[in-house]
Order: sequence, then C-alpha cells, then structure tokens
Amino acid sequence: MTFEAILFDCDGVLVDSEHITNGVLRTMLNEAGWAITHDECMAYFIGRTVRSATARIEAETGKPLTDEWMASFYARRNAELDQHLVAIEHIHPTIERVHAHHGGRIACASGADRFKVEMQLVKVGLMPYFEGRIFSGHEVPHTKPAPDVYLAAAAALQADPLRCAVVEDTTIGVTAGAAAGATVFAYDPLGVGEEALRAAGASQVFRSMAELPALLGC
Repeated sequence: MTFEAILFDCDGVLVDSEHITNGVLRTMLNEAGWAITHDECMAYFIGRTVRSATARIEAETGKPLTDEWMASFYARRNAELDQHLVAIEHIHPTIERVHAHHGGRIACASGADRFKVEMQLVKVGLMPYFEGRIFSGHEVPHTKPAPDVYLAAAAALQADPLRCAVVEDTTIGVTAGAAAGATVFAYDPLGVGEEALRAAGASQVFRSMAELPALLGC
C-alpha cells in the first residue's frame, strides 16, 4: 500500500521516556502507600494514563487521587524528563526520510498531555518535523485504546485512516491504531512482545527504527 500519512506515537517510539516517567510514578505511588515494583509499574502503566487508573490507585493507596497529587507528579516527571530524556536510537534519520518521502504528511498522536509531548519533541530535536501536527489523547473524547486521537490526526491531514500507517510500541496503542482502521507497525526493540502486539492488531513487528523507512516503502 502507498500510505497517505504516517502517524507516530511519542513515548517509546520517538523518545525513550517510559522508564523515566514510570520511575517517578512508581516512587510517588510508593510514597502514597502502594508497594508497586518497577517492573509492575512498567507493565501496568505503559500505554495507560495515570487518570485512567484512578480507581486502582485509590484502592491500592487508600487515598483519593487529587489534582494536587497529579500536579506534583507532572512537575516531578517533567523535571526528570528535562534532565535525562534521549531520543529512540536511529529515529532522527528515520523521521527525516519518512517526512521527506511523504511531503511532510506525518503527525505525532500520543496518549500523553500536550505539554509533555511538545517538551519532549523539542528536547530531542524532532519538533521541526511535527510542529502543527501534534495530537493529544487528553484533547479527544476518549484516549487510547480508543481510536480517537488517530482519527483526529488523520482528519487534520485530510487522509483516509484506512490509508494511514501507525507506528506504536504498546498493545494499548496498537489497539487504538487498528481500531482507527490504519495499518499498524509495532516497534519491539527487545523482541519480547511480538505475539501480544500482533494479537492486538499489528501488521508488522520490527526491532530497529532503522528498518522502518523500508517497511513503509520510503
């Protein structure tokens, strides 16, 4: 297929942020009384917003998830990202090639809040490729695994979702892309999630961003 647009997730696809964000989250959940381990936190929260887990967090900590707690989480998370964030390996030449091949018809469609997405893209030098084409799951009726954010990105690019490619790294994100009708390419750098990613709807699973342009026909 010749794709009309390429839609990228952000965390874990463009930037290596998941371990940073979840490290802060795990510390704060521990402080609040939930003795969740690092691996448990990564497994449960990657691809999921903190707000979407309100009931679970409140049950585990015995405390309400307040706006003040969330504000503290965002502040601590952003400080750590600003200090430690790096780009996914090989992503810069990959984005440059895909952007050029598709005449700029690419977008970033993330489940994260807009401030975080934009801050991260600026931090790693990818903002020039995505400026004006950034979509947040916080700004649509339903975030991932619902398809809303990908449908919004496709509509803004005047592209048929059925002729879009989505690049994701989690089963929640893959589910969202597949539900939008897109062809989903799943990034699995450790090679441990292929079965689950394909079951969620991924058409292709790949291990290095250097492989992606050829998979997309660029």
